[in-house]
Amino acid sequence: MTSALRSLRRRILTPSDSETELSVRGFHEKDPESRDLLETVGRMFLRGYAFAAECSDIPEAEAKLETLPTRFRGFAYEGAGMGFAVRDGLPFGRHDFVDRFLRGKGEHHVYMIYVGVGWAMARLPRFRWPAVNVTDPLLRWLVLDGYGFHQAYFKTDKYVHQQYQEPNFPWPADGPKWYVQSATDQGIGRAMWFIGGTDPELVATMIDKFPEERRPSLYSGAGLAATYAGGVTEAELQKFADRAGKHLPQVAQASAFAATARVQSGLLVPHTDLATLAFCGVPAIEAHEISQETKPVPPFSGDIPPYEVWRRRLAERFAVTEGSGR
Repeated sequence: MTSALRSLRRRILTPSDSETELSVRGFHEKDPESRDLLETVGRMFLRGYAFAAECSDIPEAEAKLETLPTRFRGFAYEGAGMGFAVRDGLPFGRHDFVDRFLRGKGEHHVYMIYVGVGWAMARLPRFRWPAVNVTDPLLRWLVLDGYGFHQAYFKTDKYVHQQYQEPNFPWPADGPKWYVQSATDQGIGRAMWFIGGTDPELVATMIDKFPEERRPSLYSGAGLAATYAGGVTEAELQKFADRAGKHLPQVAQASAFAATARVQSGLLVPHTDLATLAFCGVPAIEAHEISQETKPVPPFSGDIPPYEVWRRRLAERFAVTEGSGR
C-alpha cells in the first residue's frame, strides 16, 4: 500500500490533534498542569490511531506503541483499537485487524482496545458495524463505554448539557436493550472527567444535574477516569469521593477496573495507587486482586449481562468495606 493511501486512511473519520485542546473543545481548564495532562492524553490517543491507520501490518504498529511513555501508552493502545476497528469497518481490505491485534501485544490492553472500538463505531456508518468483530461476552459492553465517551467529548452540549439518550440503539443486536444506556453512561461519565478539566467539584456538579437513575453509571465512569488518567491531588480525590456520596461504591468499582487495566498491561503508575486508596481504601494491586476475585467466569447465564454482574459484585464488595470503617 502506498504511503499516500496510508496517510489518507489516517485522516478518515478521525479528529485532528487540535481538537484535543481544551480551549478548542470549550472544556474547563483547572490549571496548566491538568490541561497539559489531558491534552497529552488526547495526543497519545491520536498517535496510537495513526500507528494503526498507517501500518502495513500489526507488528509494525505494536513496535511503535511500545516506545511510548508508560503513563500514556494505554491511551495510545485505545487509539490503535479505534484505528484497527475503522480498518475492519471500511469496505475494502481485510476485516480481522482487531481480532489479530488482541491476539498479539494488544492482549494485555484488551480493556482499552474495546473502548477504542467504541470510538470507531461512533464514526463508522452503522451499516458497517457488523464488520467490526467484537465477540467477548463479558467485555463487549466496553464498546458502548467508548461510544459514550466519544459522543460526550465531541457532542458535549447534546450528550452532557442536554442529557441526550440514544433511542432504540441497535447494538448489540442480541444484548438486553435495558443495559445499553447504563453502559453508554459509563463512557459519558468518563468523558466528563475531561470536560470538567479534572475538577472534582465541577465534575460532580455536572453529574448531579442528571436524573438520579443515571448517576451511578456516570459517577462510575468519572471514577475510572480519575484513577486511570489522574490529574488530581489526594485531597481532590477525597473531595470527589465525598461528592459521590451513596454512589461511592460505583466509583470504587470503576477505580478497581482502572487498576486492573493498568496492572494487566504493566503500566501501573503512582497516581493509580493514590486513587484506589481514596476510592477503594486499598492500593492498586489489591484493588486489582479484588476485581479478579469477583470476575464472572463462563458459562454465563441469566438476564443480567455478566459485565454488569461483575460491576455489581465489586461495588457490593467495596460497599461492605466502607461500612466496616475502612
